[in-house]
Amino acid sequence: MHPAPSVILFSVLSGAGFGLLAYLGFGIVTPSGWGAFWWWGLGYGLAVAGLLASTFHLGNPGRAWRAFSQWRTSWLSREAWASAASLVVLAPVALSDWLDLGWGRGLGAAGAAFFLFKESATAEIYTQIKAVPRWHHAITPVMFLGFAITGGAILAGQAYAPVLLLGLLVILLAVWKIGDGQFARAAQTMGTATGLDRIGTVTVFEQAHTAGNFLLREMIFVVGRKHGVKLRLIAATLACVIPAATLMILPAPLATPLAATSHLIGALAARWLFFAQAEHVVGLYYGKR
Repeated sequence: MHPAPSVILFSVLSGAGFGLLAYLGFGIVTPSGWGAFWWWGLGYGLAVAGLLASTFHLGNPGRAWRAFSQWRTSWLSREAWASAASLVVLAPVALSDWLDLGWGRGLGAAGAAFFLFKESATAEIYTQIKAVPRWHHAITPVMFLGFAITGGAILAGQAYAPVLLLGLLVILLAVWKIGDGQFARAAQTMGTATGLDRIGTVTVFEQAHTAGNFLLREMIFVVGRKHGVKLRLIAATLACVIPAATLMILPAPLATPLAATSHLIGALAARWLFFAQAEHVVGLYYGKR
């Protein structure tokens, strides 16, 4: 699949931002005064920046509001509603922390719960697609939630963040290991890809197009095997290994921003691979698989 920068930025930045907001909402971190202003501002800033980035993937960003209209059947629509609900519900909690109003954290827990649903919905958008076997397994949602919760823990300055980073490393390795064999296990052929396998063996006499088209641009992207291995090593090192080591060795005031920066860069690399290495069954029709 073509790795669209807007979708990569959206999923990584919003995941980290909402992850931090969840820690603040649940009261795991309870800043006050201007400290609260900056912590809540960082969470909201990352979350909103990610959401705004997602609109650049739309053909007509002015119609982004229509994403809210299909919540009964669309995981993307449910994601949009959960994102908006989380931001709105958490706003009074942020205001209370900033101005020391002493309001209860019931709304905070509700807003954090919306985050969990939002991140699950984001993952389900991809997990449900049978035509992309690499995404179609149970570890995909775990990876999305793992990145969001771990990124939030780093930004929230949690002492157990290194443990979460090591857990995330295991999840990443599992995602890659399972994903590499998914296409073969799915036993997809040109017949199953076109739905014509029940009437006989399907073959292509000639290519459907003599020039590039939307499917070739968006659904087929090739990453060399050697390059893929190198990029995975870079992603795992930056997203998990370096942040964990940084948090365990350096003092917190210095370690947190360095670890967060490394983690976000590594997360961007891992998410790029998530899309770039995903093989759509349409590649069978065009002889690209």
